[in-house]
Amino acid sequence: MAEKTNQPNHMATDHSTSTSEALIDKYRKPVLIGVAVVVLAAGGIFAYNQFSKSRNEKAAEAMFKGEQYFAADNYEKALNGDGQGYTGFLAIADKYGSTKSGNLANLYAGICYAQTGKYAEAKKYLDQFSTCDDAMVSPAAIGMLGNCYAQLNELDKATETLLKAAKAANSNSLSPIYLIQAGEIFESQGKKDKALECYKEIKEKYIQSMQFGEIDKYIERVTK
Repeated sequence: MAEKTNQPNHMATDHSTSTSEALIDKYRKPVLIGVAVVVLAAGGIFAYNQFSKSRNEKAAEAMFKGEQYFAADNYEKALNGDGQGYTGFLAIADKYGSTKSGNLANLYAGICYAQTGKYAEAKKYLDQFSTCDDAMVSPAAIGMLGNCYAQLNELDKATETLLKAAKAANSNSLSPIYLIQAGEIFESQGKKDKALECYKEIKEKYIQSMQFGEIDKYIERVTK
């Protein structure tokens, strides 16, 4: 009888995990690609501006080479170096961690690890990234961290971080993505009231988003 009693809880856990995994599979790729494009643009501008400052010159030069490997999807060399003078984002983050270049290297390292499915490592470096005033890079980095928590089945941390990302972004392009991700994780945990809050926020605040057109079906699902 004990086995029969435990089976539903086991099945519920499996459902929760599979639901959150399905959610990440649905949204992870476009979010990561979007972040990569934004970071590449911001990183190039950043490296150029910092190049004129002598104390950051070496870090900026190293970042430029790493960005080339990153753009070519060569995440191994981007992270660990090429043995030909470029030391890698990991080394740059360690050596220049107190500089803006070192901070940006943390973000690049986190993205590289996430792109290769190493979410624990990605979480470490994304967590070390100090957010900036940029309206897209910082919220996207926070959202990416939330996705890593979800992949690691740390669902409470995932929802907390995704909601933080949605608030930080406050935009039709990013906020609804993170709100839906958080909402579906809440659903998988049986927290329909929390999920409803996420979906209603999209309904009320982000009427020009791509997700607005289908948000009613999410609301209906959690209010049945």
